Amino acid sequence: MRLARRSILATAAVLALGLTFAQPAAAVSPDVAAQFIRKLGAEAISVLADKSKTQADREATFQKLFVQSFDIDEISQFVLGRYWRTASEAQRAEYQKLFQTFIVSSYAAKLGQYSGEKFTVREGRVDDGDVVVSSQVERTDGGPPVRVDWRLKGPDNAPKIIDVVVEGVSMRLTHRSEFATVIQNNGGNVDALLNALRKRSGQG
Repeated sequence: MRLARRSILATAAVLALGLTFAQPAAAVSPDVAAQFIRKLGAEAISVLADKSKTQADREATFQKLFVQSFDIDEISQFVLGRYWRTASEAQRAEYQKLFQTFIVSSYAAKLGQYSGEKFTVREGRVDDGDVVVSSQVERTDGGPPVRVDWRLKGPDNAPKIIDVVVEGVSMRLTHRSEFATVIQNNGGNVDALLNALRKRSGQG
């Protein structure tokens, strides 16, 4: 009986431990996500609008913000899509390095179009398990305001951005389509994409 009781208790403990580990991490709250984007957006636009620094210096500073705030691993895998599964370990490793350089330059170029504008964060909302924070950039040239939506995931103490949607255009979906086209046009060869990314980053 004693052994049976111990067995039952041990089984219960294992099950309880398993349930504990199975619980998903709490999602970032809309309010925390909005605060995160408010701070990051102001910093990013300030960095990219600083004309006293060279473009290279602005991108280097922006890269630090990017690495801290974006889930690069998730974005890179999403963008590569089904080709992530077929890529070799060596291809994946090089791709992720090249992707970071490429994406930082892409985001810097996009956000760097705005300088001195008012950045307003509207609200955060839950969307398909993530949180989307809407923001608006007021143009100083008299043009219409630009809407920028930020998709985030993760807990409140470590939220990460997984997409930026500018005027309804998702950057990760755009890059996914572009990358797939390059690979498909070259017989499904991931190396073709790596070569294209090397050229864009000045390494090819």
